[in-house]
Amino acid sequence: MACVKLGSKSDAFQRKGQAWFCTTGLPSDIVVEVGEMSFHLHKFPLLSRSGVMERLIAEAVEGEEGSVISLSDLPGGAKMFELVAKFCYGVKLELTSSNVVYLRCAAEHLEMTEEYGEGNLIFQTETFLIQVVLKSWKESLRALQTCDNILSFADQLNITKRCIEALAVKASTDPNLFGWPVVEHGGPMQSPGGSVLWNGISTGARPKNSSSDWWYDDASTLSFPLYKRLISVMESRGLKSEIISGSIAYYAKRYLPGLNRRQGDSSSRLGPPSMSSPPSEEDQRLLVEEIDRLLPMQKGLVSTKFLFGLLRTAMILRADSACLSTLEKRVGMQLDQANLEDLLMPNFSYSMETLYNVDCVQRILEDFLIMDQANGGASPCSIDVGQLIGSPSLTPITMVAKLIDGYLAEVAPDINLKLPKFQALAGAVPEFARPLDDGLYRAIDIYLKSHPWLSEAEREQLCRLMDCQKLSLEACTHAAQNERLPLRIVVQVLFFEQLQLRNSIAGCFLVSENLEGSRQLRSGVVGSNEGGWATAVRENQVLKVGMDNMRMRVSELEQECTNMRNEIEKLGRGKSSSAWGNVSKKLGFRLKSQMCSAEEGSVSNQSSVVSGKIEKLKEKPGKHKKNL
Repeated sequence: MACVKLGSKSDAFQRKGQAWFCTTGLPSDIVVEVGEMSFHLHKFPLLSRSGVMERLIAEAVEGEEGSVISLSDLPGGAKMFELVAKFCYGVKLELTSSNVVYLRCAAEHLEMTEEYGEGNLIFQTETFLIQVVLKSWKESLRALQTCDNILSFADQLNITKRCIEALAVKASTDPNLFGWPVVEHGGPMQSPGGSVLWNGISTGARPKNSSSDWWYDDASTLSFPLYKRLISVMESRGLKSEIISGSIAYYAKRYLPGLNRRQGDSSSRLGPPSMSSPPSEEDQRLLVEEIDRLLPMQKGLVSTKFLFGLLRTAMILRADSACLSTLEKRVGMQLDQANLEDLLMPNFSYSMETLYNVDCVQRILEDFLIMDQANGGASPCSIDVGQLIGSPSLTPITMVAKLIDGYLAEVAPDINLKLPKFQALAGAVPEFARPLDDGLYRAIDIYLKSHPWLSEAEREQLCRLMDCQKLSLEACTHAAQNERLPLRIVVQVLFFEQLQLRNSIAGCFLVSENLEGSRQLRSGVVGSNEGGWATAVRENQVLKVGMDNMRMRVSELEQECTNMRNEIEKLGRGKSSSAWGNVSKKLGFRLKSQMCSAEEGSVSNQSSVVSGKIEKLKEKPGKHKKNL
């Protein structure tokens, strides 16, 4: 800590209880009372340095022990008057950044100007402030911290403003450009060449580059009123919003213990130090509301996890509705960057209707959709599934849709979650935002399993939220065997499953035809024998895979036919319908034989076509040789 020594005389002050005495050999002729402390001093040293003391001594009434005067509103109290008295007597004292603000305000209060002696206390303290304190980050910070107790006096003398300006200038300047002799936030001393100094000797080592957040920890030691003023000055000087927001988040984590309990994001920088005695709940509530007002309203400045933690803390501390609404909008702006753990916020209301705060998540989703639409979000018109998956502009809303489906699956087991609330949250996501409805189907299935008392009409109403055409083949297979789904929905699922299967088979044939056409085109252009043969082998492999798939499907159809025949046999075993059983058995057997023979015929025909194509490709190299 930098200091300046004033005075040259040895200390002649002694304390006895609540009184100070000057042991110069002369009896005291004045008593100065400052708070509960009394100072037995002499008139001349005081009135020769202070205009206020001169007037008070002249107005004082003589008593048995001399004049008695009182200084009740002196900045710094008795401790500062002790230093002022020592200065008036010429006793040695140290002027540091920890006491210069108090002494400057006390000297101004006592009118210790140059009229009452050259090099008076106002001049000495002002010189130390300008030449030492305001040129150093650490000294300016320490001086600013002392302004809290005498803020009104410090503001009158612009000490607070000057310290904040000095800190803002240094924080907005790249610390790597500070140069020699020292980077003052704890870094090593450097030579003019940039190498690290040890006891004034160059070590040849280069200092590490400082990041832009080097001042976060120091600034977080300020009280919030001073910190708020510092951030305001930094913004006016054009400091980047990302840096300012990072400092605000660091400050909040230091004084709000609830934010540090769910910190899962990894960062290279250590978090703020934990406080031994956290603030009271009322102070924390006020701090949350102030932090919300101080944060810039811009996307991506702070992490989504921090915003969710701030919102959760505000709910616990019962912050006002305006603060909660603003925090929900902040979260909604970057909902696409959240994860499922962030959304699982417990319900802190007194009613405790549901385990999780579903209403809050729905408001956040609505804020996201409004802002996405305002920023030129995608329209559901003329958008198919392929465009939806491949379009970069729709990626955020697609991610949010997937996130909400996962959240619905997590909250669905809650038996207190009412059907209208579940439907409202699931229906708030636009239909075009879901490329597939598998996630929504999973959430609906879990909800039906956890709420078996729902009526058939309510089940159908719930299942209308999903589009059966947007279910994958795996989801369709599961839904077709799901006993919890209404019969109407199962029929729709089976219909669209068969439709997808038919389209897949048709697509297989289309691919084979396209491969044949492209093979002929390539064989006409490329004259290389090896290239034509390699192309034929690749096409043969593709066709073979398609034929294998068709054989598997034929086997499945055979199995279905067998099952149908068994069912018909069971139905025909009654006493009155034995003849019908024989007929049905024959019909079933013939039906199965006809279907299987037809399928086998189609497979054999396709195989013969493929083998014929390969034979043609094998003959072409021989023809080329004859021509040559």
